Amino acid sequence: MAGSAQYDAVVIGGGHNGLVAAAYLARAHKRVCVLERRKVLGGACTTEETWPGYKISTAAYVVSLFSPEIIRELRLPQYGLKILPRNPSSFTPLPDGRSLLMGPDAALNQREIAKFSRADAEAYPRYEALLERVAKALEPMLEQTAPDVLPLPAAWRKRGWGKRLRDAGQMWGMYRGLEALGSEIPEALELLTGAARPILDRWFEADALKATLATDAIIGAFLSISSPGSAYVLLHHVMGEAGGARGVWGYVQGGMGALSESIAQAARDLGVEIRREAEVTRIRTSRGRAAGVDLADGTSLDAPIIASGVDPHWTFERFLAPEDLPDEFRSAVRRIDYASASAKINLALAEPPQFACLPTAGLGPQHHGTMHIGPSLEYLERAYDDAKYGRPSSEPILEMTLPTSVDPALAPPGKHVMNIFVQYAPYRLAHGNWDDAKEAFADRCIAKLAEYAPNVPGAILHRQIVSPLDLEREFRLTGGNIFQGAMTLGQLFLLRPVPGWADYRTPVGGLYLCGAAAHPGGGVMGICGRNAAREILRDHR
Repeated sequence: MAGSAQYDAVVIGGGHNGLVAAAYLARAHKRVCVLERRKVLGGACTTEETWPGYKISTAAYVVSLFSPEIIRELRLPQYGLKILPRNPSSFTPLPDGRSLLMGPDAALNQREIAKFSRADAEAYPRYEALLERVAKALEPMLEQTAPDVLPLPAAWRKRGWGKRLRDAGQMWGMYRGLEALGSEIPEALELLTGAARPILDRWFEADALKATLATDAIIGAFLSISSPGSAYVLLHHVMGEAGGARGVWGYVQGGMGALSESIAQAARDLGVEIRREAEVTRIRTSRGRAAGVDLADGTSLDAPIIASGVDPHWTFERFLAPEDLPDEFRSAVRRIDYASASAKINLALAEPPQFACLPTAGLGPQHHGTMHIGPSLEYLERAYDDAKYGRPSSEPILEMTLPTSVDPALAPPGKHVMNIFVQYAPYRLAHGNWDDAKEAFADRCIAKLAEYAPNVPGAILHRQIVSPLDLEREFRLTGGNIFQGAMTLGQLFLLRPVPGWADYRTPVGGLYLCGAAAHPGGGVMGICGRNAAREILRDHR
């Protein structure tokens, strides 16, 4: 070995969850080392100067779900974190020349929706209020460790009475949380388990409004809006208040990497050592317990606690030997669904997009939030139809943001950066491969945008395409899944990452999961890291 060092805990992966876990462990006076394979911190929550003068949020691009408690407890604003609100926060141009502009301003929403349906304008506040009540009932469960209450064979895992009582308490808490919803419990359960489309069809009549809302049900998911489970993805995206109000998403000043850097600075001040370009190749074990990690450069770090922020495939199938894990656990890990259909296009622009339906000289309100290309429910359904057969959508769904509309320092004076999140781009292609197909697919996406904003192709100064395969290779997101595992009903709450192991622990003593693969799942929340640190400290005072 080239060298060795001793720590109380080693965190694999310098993503935002790993950094949060490290900071909380250090607050408890643990000697912690974070190992990040890349030269930049943040995992998928990162900012990179992709072209000189242009700061790009390469993967994640907006924030709302990040825990206010973490912001407060780690004092992140003192380390530079500033979240910029977006108002308006949503803009949908339509082929017929109309548009829908929405945001946190209730009066604006009423006026805009009434252009399409007065009944919908009256119904929308009630719809928002329902989602807020359900989200309020569920959010405490996100902040808590998911209980292991399934009657699985005792040989799979030994659970003491202390854990059994805690798990029973968690289930009782969930029961009481749902009890507060009273007569709305059936609607809440449908939001947790059902499909988004029939819910939206019952609430509203205007296709433009339904399509705008439905995009939140499929972002990052390989589901159609008619698939069971898509309603939870919709609900998941209206939780959180980091953007300034519940369900409102904001920009991080300086790009998403500024959030990760603020956590890293807080962690360093607490004594955490952070190593970049430090690739882990193996988790070492001794007598069924974690003993340390080996790095690609030959370095060996010893620690009785290993917290992995990478996904289960890498943690259990690449870093550990098969004999380190029980057969039934390895079988469960192999069954984890990483299906994905997301791609990202990052652009440097000479000028903002000028939408034919709402022309402006320079920036306008429509540029502040997310600009949706997905004008109808049938459009969204057809886009999925292509992907389920292994074809990138012929008419893709585009979710676009222009962060320079509120944070001009991300680009040279007068220039802009645009992020385009694309659905559907299936990881597994029926024909060909993504390295050969991604440029043509990006051309298709830009051509679709040009139907609404004709100036965009001529305004592009630089272009970066991040395919599902690129997400896998660059960020170690198996299958290109941005949530480290699909956020479907069979992989949520007490079933995440696998049944019987929802409490961040693993069959290897001292080895824990602290990333999005664990409860409560994907999104820039930080809660996975905070919850994992709490359980680690329960075991290692």
